[in-house]
Amino acid sequence: MHNGPRSGLAAVSSALLAMSRRLEVHDVLRTIVASARELLDAEYAALGVPDDHGGFAQFVVEGISEEQWRRIGPLPRQHGILAAMLHQEEPERLADVREDPRFGGWPAAHPDMSDFLGLPIRDGEETLGALFLANKRGGSGSGGFTDEDEELLSLLAQHAAIALTNARLYERSRELTIAEERSRLAHELHDAVSQKLFSLRLTAQAAAALVDRDPARAKGELQEVAALAAEAADELRAAVTELRPTALDEDGLVATLRNHVRVLDRAHTAAVTFTCDGVRALPASQEEALLRVAQEALHNALRHSGADRVEVTLARTPAGGALLRVRDWGRGFSPPTVRKAGRHLGLVSMRDRASGAGGRLDVRSEPGRGTTIEMEVPGG
Repeated sequence: MHNGPRSGLAAVSSALLAMSRRLEVHDVLRTIVASARELLDAEYAALGVPDDHGGFAQFVVEGISEEQWRRIGPLPRQHGILAAMLHQEEPERLADVREDPRFGGWPAAHPDMSDFLGLPIRDGEETLGALFLANKRGGSGSGGFTDEDEELLSLLAQHAAIALTNARLYERSRELTIAEERSRLAHELHDAVSQKLFSLRLTAQAAAALVDRDPARAKGELQEVAALAAEAADELRAAVTELRPTALDEDGLVATLRNHVRVLDRAHTAAVTFTCDGVRALPASQEEALLRVAQEALHNALRHSGADRVEVTLARTPAGGALLRVRDWGRGFSPPTVRKAGRHLGLVSMRDRASGAGGRLDVRSEPGRGTTIEMEVPGG
């Protein structure tokens, strides 16, 4: 049951603090929208971040369920009232958005909205996004948003601009740190392993030259080849261990996988979702294997399947382990082509990762019916 808006400085302060505490852009956007909806007591709230192609890079909504949002369809384009908010400096307050000449209608599943309040979130000359609220729930007897609402939303938008800018700077800083770390590891990996491989190649060539003339020496050279190959494998294994995602150590599998899915959902036209049911911390090797298999399966689904929907689920098994499922509704493939597709789709490496972590991998696919990849690990 709705208990009315929170009011006063405490509510405003709480909303601003919530925004400033978030570091990820997506979390900041969602906090801004939730705060605006609660403070202004609106039924619906949304925030759109424009892209450079006439659409929205991100569009966050509150008051509409995920199922409703799916039925509404693709993200809205920059048109009508939505576009106006991105290209004007002042707030826009309407008694009934449907009567505005810029109103162009809604998709069939879109909820009905009447009174409307919107304004841009600006950082100097740059428009970072626009806030939209609809259907004031309480307040004045005549209904609709008030001067006080407009003033409050303007205050919220100013702080939203600061929070968004900070979050963008944080993400950019983290990307640069990751890039620098990858570059360092790549150099180390190249130096360590390429030297071993160069020695291995020379020794193998020497063995080939001696095999007819001096079989005993050739045998010794081949033993050296085996030793060098083992050393190269150890070097590679050590480097790959160092490449273990730091987020796994800091945040654990569930948070890391959720964030990865969120990034893919923003980057691709396909809807990518993640649900988790009661999974506890697992041994490090199992968590890394699950993450790597999920990443490979998601890459396949988004690059090769043509699916418009990909679902990732992680569930606890009765024995205390975990079951990962990556399912798409794309073109799929037939069983006879699985072997042929295996290496192309990374299925061999996925199976190796699963068995290396003491688990199993199951792949099910049919032409036109999509693909489901499941990996189960026993837990610790």
